[in-house]
Amino acid sequence: MDARFLGIADLVEVPSVAVVVDVMRAFTVAAWAFGQGAEKIVLAESLDEALTLKARHPDWAALKDGPAEPGFDMVNSPGLLQSIDLGGRTVVQKTTAGTVGALAVKEASLVLCASFVVADATARVLRARGSDGVTFVVTGEDGQADEDLACAHYIAGRATEAGTDAAAFLRRAGASRAAAELAEGVRQGVHPDDVALCLELDRFPFAMRAALEESLMVLRPCAVPSLTDEVSI
Repeated sequence: MDARFLGIADLVEVPSVAVVVDVMRAFTVAAWAFGQGAEKIVLAESLDEALTLKARHPDWAALKDGPAEPGFDMVNSPGLLQSIDLGGRTVVQKTTAGTVGALAVKEASLVLCASFVVADATARVLRARGSDGVTFVVTGEDGQADEDLACAHYIAGRATEAGTDAAAFLRRAGASRAAAELAEGVRQGVHPDDVALCLELDRFPFAMRAALEESLMVLRPCAVPSLTDEVSI
């Protein structure tokens, strides 16, 4: 597999297959939202769009980075989300990095959103598809976020060789600036368990695929094919 690792600003053409990585915390939170029963996640372009969608659909739940704000139901924290029942609901998510990265590749034929909690499932989808070229969109720190790079490198390795060991990649992510900022409370809207939850390998059995549905970029859990299945994803 020919893997490229690019920051959002480095995307000069639409990739065929894109894996958008945000470990701390957008796509860990998204996986937890599905784990808590959410049906789908709408990735919003802006906070204003998120609030507009929420106003149009009062039963939807809106989620953002940073501290709580009027109009938003949740913040971008897996530790805070794990106590919320989202059974059957639609979540609107707007973050500073992850959702931006996914929207930047919305025209790709396959967009997977990933973090360590869905790493193996994501790699299995890539293996089953047999893609020659995959662009990993490293969303944090202008493409230099060590936790996102570590996760992207791990998924790329596991998509090629199922026996790739995660330990070194998890240590690298745990030593990242983002992990330190979360642990030290530098960022707002944080739960003490956030770092540990972001580093919980393969917590969920599904991958997450984003695709345009009418005018919205919608993220849904994606069933993982067995390696013997012939799939068209």
